[in-house]
Amino acid sequence: MLNHIQDPQLRAVIDSLVALLLAQGGRPYLVGGCVRDGLWGQAIKDLDIEVFGLDWASLTQLVAGLLDVDLVGKSFGILKVKGYPIDISIPRRERKSGVGHRGFEVDSDPNMSLEEAALRRDFTINALYFDLENQTVLNPVGGLADLNARQLRHVSHRFCEDPLRVLRGMQLLARFRLTCHPDTLALCRQIDWTHLTAERIFEEFRKLILQGLEPSRGLQFLVDTGWIALFPEFQRLIGCPQNEELHPEGDVWNHTLSVMDAFASARMGDPWEDLVVGWACLCHDLGKPQATKEVSGTWRAPNHGQKGVEPTQTLLARLTRQTELIEQVTPLVANHLVPFYYFKEQAPDSAIRRLAMEVKRIDRLVRVAQADHAGRPPIGQQPFAAGTWLLERARALGVENQPPQSLIMGRHLIERGIKPGPHFKTVLAHCLEAQLEGAFADTASGLVYLDQWLAQATHHPADLSDRGS
Repeated sequence: MLNHIQDPQLRAVIDSLVALLLAQGGRPYLVGGCVRDGLWGQAIKDLDIEVFGLDWASLTQLVAGLLDVDLVGKSFGILKVKGYPIDISIPRRERKSGVGHRGFEVDSDPNMSLEEAALRRDFTINALYFDLENQTVLNPVGGLADLNARQLRHVSHRFCEDPLRVLRGMQLLARFRLTCHPDTLALCRQIDWTHLTAERIFEEFRKLILQGLEPSRGLQFLVDTGWIALFPEFQRLIGCPQNEELHPEGDVWNHTLSVMDAFASARMGDPWEDLVVGWACLCHDLGKPQATKEVSGTWRAPNHGQKGVEPTQTLLARLTRQTELIEQVTPLVANHLVPFYYFKEQAPDSAIRRLAMEVKRIDRLVRVAQADHAGRPPIGQQPFAAGTWLLERARALGVENQPPQSLIMGRHLIERGIKPGPHFKTVLAHCLEAQLEGAFADTASGLVYLDQWLAQATHHPADLSDRGS
């Protein structure tokens, strides 16, 4: 198990910590996701250590003598080791005392049995223990069988006490390609989500988007449990028809599932970039329910990209305060079909520059369009020529991963005797428009253009009323 800790410094810290705890009569166990991941042969990055046999004061004193610790989790009996991904706790009982996932009273008990300690956990695959003294795996609630079957099953009836566990199940299904036990599915249908906080909901979606191997499994779980009603923007996609020739995969919801799996297979590994593109893929067709209509016996959804902006903004604003994320996702949703149209029309350089101004990063837009294309099996197996063409054009114009930078600045106007004022905006906007149209491509030629235009503009005093003599 410990061989899956790839960081040698972290491994050395664990060895020292375990030796110290054992010497003082503690019984330390790895528990939760680190055991699950290790048994699946994956690298262990975050470690949860549960220590039996030592009370809170003794544990705190021992660990603080060896490592720098943070007591932020004191009310839950958790020590966080500063500088290392290690949480250390003692067994605890949790009693439901209020609503939501925070409404619990916690009592720590270092003498609790392993079996009782396991019962407070969510899923059986997260309730496996690794004895750090004897180097053995302990299986108090049958998690090994579920691990081998790649099955998600709740530990006990107390699963219902924390509604966040349903969304945790969503992202776990996606991350590890699991199936959900029928009894767990039935239990999730009974759980009320009313008191969940937006921040916690967003966090589970973040894990699904950034780590899900098959996001479709987690998203379909929302449908199977009825929790899709928490997200009406997604629920409206179910049953929304599409042109069967263009979308043999079925309705808009099925298409979205395929798009998300295509996105997941091509993540680039940059958390922010993947989060922006992932949300854009998830929301790219939210405008279709409003736009879809039957035309001459065929389903069409004209302008559904632009119509998807409002539901995308509404959904994300409900889940996060990250305005930067919302501002970067929505233009990708609005323009997700543009690469196809521009390739078909062989759009000019000026159009590509303007597109870069709107979406900020054409490489992001191509990733969304690529996933959209791939999400139409079997049509999506064909090469996405539009994306390749647009990226090459954008790269040649220097706008692949940034918008065009204005070459003519306010200081250039001041140097030419124009006093700052409202007319600055008019002149600079005109110069940027000329730049986008290809009238000039560097500052030197831009200044020549500016001087020529100013000479003509002197015939229009309203444009340059504050120009100096």
